[in-house]
Amino acid sequence: MTSPEILGQFIPLHYHYDMLRDNYRMTAFQQAISQTVKPGMTVVDLGGGTGVLSYFAAMAGAKVYYVERNPELVAVAERFVKMNNVTDRVTIVHEDAAQFVPPEPVDVVTCEMLHVGLVREKQTEVIAAFKRNYTQKHGPKLPRFIPEASLLALQPVMQTYEFSGFHAPVPLFQPPVAEMPGTTELGMPALYETVLYDSNYQHEVNWKGILTMQHAGTLNAWRLVTKNVLAILVEQQTEVCWHNQYLVVPLQESLEVQIGDRVEVEIAYQFCTELTDLWDGITQRMHVPFGQKKIAA
Repeated sequence: MTSPEILGQFIPLHYHYDMLRDNYRMTAFQQAISQTVKPGMTVVDLGGGTGVLSYFAAMAGAKVYYVERNPELVAVAERFVKMNNVTDRVTIVHEDAAQFVPPEPVDVVTCEMLHVGLVREKQTEVIAAFKRNYTQKHGPKLPRFIPEASLLALQPVMQTYEFSGFHAPVPLFQPPVAEMPGTTELGMPALYETVLYDSNYQHEVNWKGILTMQHAGTLNAWRLVTKNVLAILVEQQTEVCWHNQYLVVPLQESLEVQIGDRVEVEIAYQFCTELTDLWDGITQRMHVPFGQKKIAA
């Protein structure tokens, strides 16, 4: 069993501080909260970290319960909440987010324990526990969640693994943009799981699919894409989204592919586990149509 100090809520403080510099992340969450939270609402911020999402909700006019298990982060959040003059709107709660139940019904729940493929952190476990505990006390009507959904996909790519002449096929994180130096797309991303946070969802992935190659090359890696739909804006007919960093994981044995080739893929892993469980859970082989046999050269 992996300890909570390794997974989930006990992430080093400097990581939380560095996230504040991520303008893409900050802008997306600020927009989602400002479009969703209205004055007079009550918000719960699960795994509140530095308190920035609580601050966004408070500035939108909400009463906020900030919930955090890590005592160091609680102290940081108390200081930042005071510095930003929202102590009258934000209640600091030092408690495990998976056990917290608000004393009153709430309108919105924010929870940013997101990692590529929904591993490494406890997003799905915490929200499932919150829904279970919340409905037992306050009835079946759930608050709105930010994010509303996470969409998980993988994409076939040809990845360069040369580092100053040193060949090393290793997992690589990338900014969430399609074109990256050293990465060549061989096909389109394939959606392998959708998690809707206000619905019941599985806590593991068991997916099989066939991907058609759109470019010829050496398939030696999968690029894992995690798109988080932070808010669906019905009236504007749009959505606020934020992608985790992409993760490119090498294949143990590469496949030479041509345009139109089909590759069978299986993905099996549990959410909230280690990154190694994610990439170890991916297998692939060339698809051979029924009735046909591969003829050796």
